[in-house]
Amino acid sequence: MTKLSVNVNKIAVVRNSRGGNVPDLLRAALDIERFGADGITVHPRPDARHIRYQDVRDLKREIRTELNVEGNPTESFCALVEEVCPAQVTLVPDAPDALTSNAGWNTVANREFLTQMCERFRRRGIRVSIFVDPSEEMVAGAAACGADRVELYTEAYARNYPADAEKAIADYVAAAAEARRMGLGLNAGHDLNTENLTYFISRIPWCDEVSIGHALISDALYWGLENTVGIYRRCIELAETR
Repeated sequence: MTKLSVNVNKIAVVRNSRGGNVPDLLRAALDIERFGADGITVHPRPDARHIRYQDVRDLKREIRTELNVEGNPTESFCALVEEVCPAQVTLVPDAPDALTSNAGWNTVANREFLTQMCERFRRRGIRVSIFVDPSEEMVAGAAACGADRVELYTEAYARNYPADAEKAIADYVAAAAEARRMGLGLNAGHDLNTENLTYFISRIPWCDEVSIGHALISDALYWGLENTVGIYRRCIELAETR
């Protein structure tokens, strides 16, 4: 079954808006695990506007499921990942001032750099995923770099899904098939929610993991955190029965 990794960045945003430790990020992450999530995702950025480096250290020490650390592999980010040794690092080509992730890597143009990054993290026993657009060429390029997985950037799918689900998923099915052909694991994330998640997984049932933060934490404001994690898990489970 596809695993659910919950991105807790938005919990950190609320905490940081007032200072102090309310809400308690670590407690929330442990509760999310207890409510049924298979992993926790964090994406520290240079300005520390949500997740801080110390949060990553604290989470690695306490959580029992997989920790996925996303980010642009600057030297400080790489040093942090090597220090905490999460289960997975996801390489994302974010500009320092990016509001949110908005593009995947060009794995062909950046092959030398990404190959160095994959080698660096795999030496520490860390699974490496490269964030890519739904392109067969970029997926093949990630395999050539030595990645273990790719994460498909699903913003375009989510944006186009309401108008034409079949058209919205087409490039993703092709890219996912290429990942399977290349022997890569497959993750997906960005703007997945309760409306589009089940269809995505039903069309790409070999997806290893989805990383969901903004929609899930927003839904939790209405439904409660425990109930919301359960709802997202049921969306995945429903896809498995189709």
